Formats: sequence, C-alpha cells, structure tokens
Amino acid sequence: MSLHMVTVGNNLALIQPGFSLMTFDGQVFFFGQKGWPKRSCPTGVFHFDIKHNNLKLKPTAFSKDSCYLPPLRYPATCAFKGSSESEKHQYIIHGGKTPNNELSDKIYVMSVVCKNSKKVTFRCTEKDLVGDVPEARYGHSIDVVYSRGKSIGVLFGGRSYIPSTQRTTEKWNSVADCLPHVFLVDFEFGCSTSYILPELQDGLSFHVSIARNDTIYILGGHSLANNIRPANLYRIRVDLPLGSPAVNCTVLPGGISVSSAILTQTNKDEYVIVGGYQFENQKRMVCNIVSFEDNKIEIREMETPDWTPDIKHSKIWFGSNMGNGAIFLGIPGDNKQALSEAFYFYILKCAEDDLNEDQKTLTNSQTSTEDPGDSTPFEDSEEFCFSAEANSFDGDDEFDTYNEDDEEDESETGYWITCCPTCDVDINTWVPFYSTELNKPAMIYCSHGDGHWVHAQCMDLAERTLIHLSEGSNKYYCKEHVEIARALQTPKRVLPLKKPPLKSLHKKGSGKILTPAKKSFLRRLFD
Repeated sequence: MSLHMVTVGNNLALIQPGFSLMTFDGQVFFFGQKGWPKRSCPTGVFHFDIKHNNLKLKPTAFSKDSCYLPPLRYPATCAFKGSSESEKHQYIIHGGKTPNNELSDKIYVMSVVCKNSKKVTFRCTEKDLVGDVPEARYGHSIDVVYSRGKSIGVLFGGRSYIPSTQRTTEKWNSVADCLPHVFLVDFEFGCSTSYILPELQDGLSFHVSIARNDTIYILGGHSLANNIRPANLYRIRVDLPLGSPAVNCTVLPGGISVSSAILTQTNKDEYVIVGGYQFENQKRMVCNIVSFEDNKIEIREMETPDWTPDIKHSKIWFGSNMGNGAIFLGIPGDNKQALSEAFYFYILKCAEDDLNEDQKTLTNSQTSTEDPGDSTPFEDSEEFCFSAEANSFDGDDEFDTYNEDDEEDESETGYWITCCPTCDVDINTWVPFYSTELNKPAMIYCSHGDGHWVHAQCMDLAERTLIHLSEGSNKYYCKEHVEIARALQTPKRVLPLKKPPLKSLHKKGSGKILTPAKKSFLRRLFD
C-alpha cells in the first residue's frame, strides 16, 4: 500500500464531506459538491483528472435530453451494466442531501454519450417508481444483483427526517434510522417492493455493502437509535424466478464494528476496507481485507499504510473509492494558519492497476463523514449546523482563479470571451457588476442559431431582468440577434374583416345616396 499527497489545482472548495466518485472506462468523475452548481460547471459533475499527484476538476456536460441532476451528498450509488451496448456501463444514484438540507427520494441513471479529449458528455435520466417507494434518505446503499439472467436493485438502510407530525421547532431537522426494510427496485419497469426480514432489526446507516452475483453482504454501519456500531455481518440472497422474487437473510460470524468506511476492490475476489470510525470520537486506523472463496467470506486485518502525522492526529476524515484499488482521502487543514487549506487530500493505492472491466464486482459504501462544524461532529452524531452549511457556499470560496495553464478549460466554459463587438469584460481587471455574481461574470444564453453565450453586463441588463431570465425558460436574444429574431417571429393572427354586401349600404327608399367619393372609397376597401 502506498500513500501520496495530492495537490488540488482548482475548485478546491467543492470537495467537501459527502461527495461521490464514479468511474467510467477508467476515468474518474466527481459528483456531490456542497453548494448548487457554480458557473464553472453548471452540471456539477467534474472529470477527476490527476497527473503527477496534481488534481484538476474539469467540467463535463449533459446531453440535451438529460434531466436536471441536483448536487447530492451522501447518496447511494452503484455501477450497473445494461443489456444494450449503449447502456453497457451506467451509474444508479438514489437519495442524498441537497444544499438546502432537503432529502431526495429520486433515482437517477447516468451514462456517457460522448467523450473527446476536452470534455465528456453524460446523459442523466430520472426513473419514476411505483409500488413500495423508498422514502427520501441518505447514508444508505443501493446495489445490483443478478439471478437467472435477470437483474434487480437492492436498497437498504440510511437515515431520514422524522415524520412531520413529530417535528417541532427544536427537532425540525432531527433524523432517525430508516426502517430495516429491504427494497427490490426494477430499473427497467420502475417497480419497487419492500421486504421485512426478521434478521434485520436495525436500519443501519453508513455501512459497507458488497454485491456478488445474487448476493449482497452488509457489514458495519451505525444504529442511531441505539448509538452503536454492531459487529454484524449479513448475507442477503435474492432469487429471481419467473414469479415473485425470493429474498432471504443470514447472519454470519466474523463481522467488524465500523461506520463510514471506504471499500475498494483489489482483485476479482478481494476487497480492502479503509477508514471509518469505531467510536464516535475515534477513527478506525485498522485496514481489513475481505476475501471470497467458494461463496465464503473472510475478513482479516492487514498491514496498515504509513499514515502521516496529519492523518493520525486529525479527528475526522472522509473520502471515496476511485476504482482499481485506489482511495481518495481528505482530512481537515490546519485552521491555526490563516492561509491554510480547508482540507488536505491523499491517494491511497491498495493494489496495482491490473483490474479489467469484466473482473470488477460492483461495490458500494457510505464513505463520507458529516459536515465537520465547530465541535467536529462525525457523520454519526448528526449535529446539523446551519451556519456552517450556509457559509460553505456563500461565494467566499476561492476557486477557479485564473492561470495560463487553465486557459483552454476556461474557454470551454465561455466566460472569458468577446461576446460582442463592444464587449469590455477584461479577464485581468473584471470586478463583480451584479450582486449575484460570484467569481465569474454573469452570462446569458442567446438562442439564435446554435446559440452562444453573452455577458449580461455587456447587454445592459438590469439585475432584476437577469434574475428573471435565469429562473425561467424563456428564450433570450442578444443585441445583435434580437432584430433577426423579431423578423423570424410569426405575425399575430388577425381576424379577417367582414365584408358586408354593397346592397346593404344602399337600401331602396332609404333616401341615402352614395356619392362618387364614397363609392371610390368602398371600392378600394373591398377590392
């Protein structure tokens, strides 16, 4: 095992406890920033590009037929192989926290639709569920099992807010363990069914799960109701015959007491468990090897990495699995120094990069700790600190600072451009013009042709108009193209004039005689 410190070149403030990493074709992608997506990457999904122990978060894009994916922390994620070639490798995302501390109950499916040397384009779709729909939660697990040529998702554990009938002003944001129900989710048809298994007595959160063929192993986790980390090991087996699925659970010996551990796969039948907590005020510094042989599971301690003094003395740590036996770890920075980073990051390599795509077994773990706060609460303490939440994405984050090496990536996002002949936004002297601007000038999308971005300041937009346009879905046209857009607009339909017969204008015996001038006017009117 080798441990290397990583320098984050940009967007450092986005990497907070609760993020997730997803691997597509050997490339790692970051998801789950603490605030709403910034202008540096509206999708909130970044390419995790690491070269020579230097990390850069590069923006990605979503296809036009994608749904909106909010930034979610502590969701349940797992890889899923579909039946068609276009669905060869997907990720399932369920639940999680939004920046407003709301909990999601939605399921999203992510896949890659386009990839080039500069940017990756994803497709994200939302799956509607019917039946026993799992309630909104976080800190749970979702895995995919395969039986008799079919596949199905298995969801378990987590935490959710207490029912609204029990919420008071003091306990409005209190959470409770979810019921220990096992949900089977059919991703193709959107059907969900819950099962009550007598062996599962607690709705464990931040546990570790391993899916192998038709079986899922649940180990570790934290019970909020009892404030314990039981050293239990559960084996949940799912059979998918032509009729109703059969689900059974077995309690196995040899479990470990840990929560928020990180799981990574080192070879076909072997995994490594790193990190987590064994008590509320104590990190778990021991690493474990989980090996499988003849459908038997064995968990044993292994030689620990050469932890740095900073890691040993830090009270919290968090991270996620990067795939190929590598783990991304973060610890708080030294707050005693005025210019210290918020977090320091490391990569722990538990094995060589010798896994191929067919050897990888789908794994999942709830890896991150809860927001640190002033009293350094862990993920299990659930001390919600709204002042810390708000200050974390109020615009003071010092990220996306300009440097010449990143000029290509900056041009990709379109902020430092000449949007019109009179554009006066200078990359070196730009200062915020609107109160809503953070670190980049506000942009408005012109819908003319293939579309292009323009600076709101250059278009002389009032801030009230800017906010109105950003909230709605109305099309906007810049100064150069607004006249073209008006010319292309379909004229409003005008009802035809009714043409009364001429004889009605001159009735016999009425005494009214049309003069030549009136006759000429009527002739021009109706001709």
